[in-house]
Amino acid sequence: MKKIRTIDAPKHPNVKIAVRNFGPIVEGTVDLRPLTVFVGPSNTGKTYFATLLYTLHRSFVGFPPIPFPQIEVFSPWQSRVRRGALLDSNHFLRGNSRDEKLYAVFEKLKTAEKPLKFSHLPQELRAEIESNFNIPQRFREEFETCFDLESVSQMRHSVKGHRHDTAIKVEVSEEDLLHWNFNMQIAESDVTVHGAINGDAPLRSEYAPGLDKTPHFESRSYRHDSPIRRNPLGSPIIDSGEPFYLPANRSGILQGQAVIASSLVARSTRAGFERLPEVPTFSTGVADFLQNLILYSPHKEPANDMVAIAEALENDVLAGEVIMKPSPSGYPQFLYRPRGMEEEIRLSNASSMVSELAPLVLFIRGIISPGDTLIIEEPESHLHPGAQPEVAVALARLVKAGVRVVVTTHSGGFLEEIGNLIREGELDEKLGKPYGESPVTLEKEEVGVWRFQPDGIVTEIEYNRVDGVDPEEYIDVASDLYNRSARLQNWLVQTEDNQSHE
Repeated sequence: MKKIRTIDAPKHPNVKIAVRNFGPIVEGTVDLRPLTVFVGPSNTGKTYFATLLYTLHRSFVGFPPIPFPQIEVFSPWQSRVRRGALLDSNHFLRGNSRDEKLYAVFEKLKTAEKPLKFSHLPQELRAEIESNFNIPQRFREEFETCFDLESVSQMRHSVKGHRHDTAIKVEVSEEDLLHWNFNMQIAESDVTVHGAINGDAPLRSEYAPGLDKTPHFESRSYRHDSPIRRNPLGSPIIDSGEPFYLPANRSGILQGQAVIASSLVARSTRAGFERLPEVPTFSTGVADFLQNLILYSPHKEPANDMVAIAEALENDVLAGEVIMKPSPSGYPQFLYRPRGMEEEIRLSNASSMVSELAPLVLFIRGIISPGDTLIIEEPESHLHPGAQPEVAVALARLVKAGVRVVVTTHSGGFLEEIGNLIREGELDEKLGKPYGESPVTLEKEEVGVWRFQPDGIVTEIEYNRVDGVDPEEYIDVASDLYNRSARLQNWLVQTEDNQSHE
C-alpha cells in the first residue's frame, strides 16, 4: 500500500481546551494534536471531553484562524442545516458603506506588501465578528442538544450532592501567536460567554474565502474528488472542515438505521389529531452519525488516498468488502461480502468485528475529507488483538492525509502500535530512508495522549522510547499479570516435585 503524500494536506490550527468542574472532570487541559488520544478508566470523562470537542467544533464551525460570524443555510442535497462562514457565503454585497469598507480591505489584501491584521478591519465589522462569541443562548442550546440534557447546568461536576460551577476555555493560535479565545461559565441558572480576537492576528488571504466572490450555498464546496481550493492569489484556502462523531455503539446504530429511518417516515406521515407518544432523543453526535448513514452516498470520484485507507482496512482486517446498495424503501442498505464469495450477507449476520469497523470504512470512503475532524470512540471494540494495530495504522494514515483524529480507547495494543509508529519515524530520520516496515510513520509532535484519572484530573502522557505512550497503569497491569503467572508456574513445579518425593 502506497504511502500517503502530505504536501498539500490541510493544516489545522493549534487548539487548547481547558475545563474545570466539567462532568466527571475536576480539571484538565488538552492541546489538540493531529492525533489526540484519550485513555483512562471508565467514567473518568473521556467521552465527555470528546463530546465537548464536537460541540465546540459545531459552535464555531471548526476552529478557524478568524472566527467570522456564521449563517445557517439549507443544503439542496441534505435535510439538515449546514453552517457556513459569513464571508464564505458572499453574504456581504457591495452597496452600503460597511460593505464598501469590507470590499476595500479585501482588495488591499491582494496587493498589500505587509500582512494586514484583524485590527485593520473596519470597527463595525470587528464588532460584528466578535459578537459571535457573546450569545449565551446559542451556546446553551448547542451544549444541551450535543449532550442530550434538559439543562446545561447538569454538566457541572458533583461532589457529595453539591455541584460546582463549570468553566470552559478555548484558545486558538498559530505558532506562538494567539488568534482568539473563548470562555464559558456554567452556573446553576446562568450561562455566561465571552470571547475576543487578538488585534494582531493576521488577516491573510487564505483566511478569507470570500475573496473568490463566489457564493457557497451548497453543503460543501469541495469533496474528496476535488482539488484543494485556492483563492485568486493562489494560496490554499484554510478550511476548518467538519466534525464527524463515531460513537461507541455505532455497530448497533448501523444495523438498525433502516428500521429507525422507516419508523421516522411512518411517524412523519400520520395525519389528523392522533396523539403520539413522546419520542426519546439522541445526542447531536449520535443523530448526525445516524443521518450520515441514512443519507449516505459514496463520492463518484473519491480521492485515491482515502480509498486506499478504506481498502486496507477491508483487505487486512475485514477480509472482505463493505457494500452499499439501495433498498426498496429508498434508504441505503449496507452489506458485507467476504473475500472469495460472490454473495453479500447482512451486517447483522456478519461478525461483530465487521459491523464495528463497517462505519469507519464507510465514513473514510464516502464522507470524511482532508481538513475534517474525526472523533471515534473505542475503535478497538470487538476486534481481535491482532487487528487493533491495523486500525491504529489506518488512523495514522488519516492523520497524514490531513484529517484531525481524536480517539478514546482502552486498548494497550492500539497505544503500543502508536508508539511503534513514532519509533519507526525516528528510525527513518536517523537512517535517512524509510525503514519499510509500515506504510506510515508518525512524529512525536503529531501525537498527544491524555490520561483521564479517577480523581478527575487530566494529564498528558509524554512519549519516551522505552514505554512509548502507554499509561503507567497499563504497564503495571501487564507486569502484575506476568508476575502472577510466574508465581503460579513456580507453585505448580514445587507441587509436582513434592508429590514425586512423596
